Amino acid sequence: MNSLDWAVLIGYFGVMVAIGVWSHKRVDNVSDFFTAGGKMPWWLSGISHHMSGYSAVMFTGYAGIAYTYGVTSFVTWSFPIALGIAIGARLFAPRINRLRSRLHVASPLEYLKNRYNLGTQQALAWSGMLLKIVDVGAKWAAIATLLSVFTGVSLNQGILITGVITAIYCTIGGLWADALTELGQFIIQLLAGIAMFVAVVGKLGPHGGFFGVWDEPELAGHGKPLVGPYGTVFLLAFLFIKLFEYNGGMLNQAQRYMATANAKEAARSAKLSAALWLVWPVVLFFPMWMSPLLVDAKKPDGSDAYALMTEQLLPHGLLGLVIVGFFSHTMAMCSSDANAIAAVFTRDVAPAFSAKARAWTERKGLIAARLTTVVFLGLSMAVATQVNSPTFKDIITVVIKWVAGLMGPIAIPMMLGLLRTFRKSGPTAALTSWAAGLFAFYLVNYPIDDAVEGGVALQYQVSIPLAVSLVLYVVIGFVKPEDTPERDALIEKINTDDDGSQGAAAVPSPAEPQARG
Repeated sequence: MNSLDWAVLIGYFGVMVAIGVWSHKRVDNVSDFFTAGGKMPWWLSGISHHMSGYSAVMFTGYAGIAYTYGVTSFVTWSFPIALGIAIGARLFAPRINRLRSRLHVASPLEYLKNRYNLGTQQALAWSGMLLKIVDVGAKWAAIATLLSVFTGVSLNQGILITGVITAIYCTIGGLWADALTELGQFIIQLLAGIAMFVAVVGKLGPHGGFFGVWDEPELAGHGKPLVGPYGTVFLLAFLFIKLFEYNGGMLNQAQRYMATANAKEAARSAKLSAALWLVWPVVLFFPMWMSPLLVDAKKPDGSDAYALMTEQLLPHGLLGLVIVGFFSHTMAMCSSDANAIAAVFTRDVAPAFSAKARAWTERKGLIAARLTTVVFLGLSMAVATQVNSPTFKDIITVVIKWVAGLMGPIAIPMMLGLLRTFRKSGPTAALTSWAAGLFAFYLVNYPIDDAVEGGVALQYQVSIPLAVSLVLYVVIGFVKPEDTPERDALIEKINTDDDGSQGAAAVPSPAEPQARG
């Protein structure tokens, strides 16, 4: 990097902070901070939903998969996300919006007190928060890895720089700041991605051109959609995982649906996000697929291939823009996660343990939300320093194994609890499926993995916990139905398609903290 690249990067950080300051005046209460008061346009919600699903992991971990295996990086990652969100546009997005518009909640988990009971809500809230700390920690480590390649700063310095900048704008501006910065980040990503695509295509002449390049020996097998550990079982498992995760199971995407004015707008938002996930990653991934022709990765997993390629191919200025693109991905996801977890803590966890929290005024609730955001970011940055340790291993292991493997047991009771089909599944089904799924994750990743020669295949490490949770949630609902008039009323409120004037039964008041049944 030279002075021009540094100017682009510093200018980007300055704009992000300025957007946060500007957004501050739009945040008057907790609802504004967490759900934009239901005033976000569907197109902004859709772009924000799309951007909040990216991070620099794409340019490190998934760049390594693209470098090693080729197009399977798209087939087994962004394609399942696009398909999952498209399904969720009808299945989940409208219902999640009604959580805000009809139940007047500000956290995606707030409705679980009445859908199940307080114990279930707390189990999902605490495990979801802990998982998000690990997930976001991997994202900080990914961007710090890229920053070290370009600037030579240490991993911990890179984590600190990106974390502090993100904390400033998302803490003062809330979800509005997240969405507006994500819009700017999308524009930056568009310019940077096209620049990189054009630069790589320009280098393909000696290798057979755009269409003939696949015959090159360096790309042998790179055109196969399913290869190595990323086979059919992995693809199907990932489709189910992403169906739950990107439609609200990891909380931050649920907020984008809640932020729109009504259920129809939420569905349009999801459709836009799905279309972007289907088309745009191809442009981003193509240079990564071609990277074996242009660079020799220094890391065994190829995670530095994309960074090395940008240094080699792009002139200064454009190089700075691509680096800004890396930051934009990570800061978009991490800030949205921080906002979501702050919502869960201040709306779901704190009131269950503190009478003072239940009596917070709008001002005190907003202060608590901002403080929680800072604490979450600090904890995730601390975890980021442990990535590549014996506990967490490399970045892609954290993202695929830990996050994908653990997300299912947490998300299934939350997401399926929205649907009429599963109205008989109550607290017993929810808690049992959650606990058994987490235990299954432990078994397949540790005792069984250690006992099996060569270890348990990745596709089973991520799919078995989800399968266990899903089967138990459904079966226990039939064996021990726990539907009640109050729970049925809540489900009807979420599922009615009209404006609520017909068929929307009254919703009971929130459960008291001591209630468990």
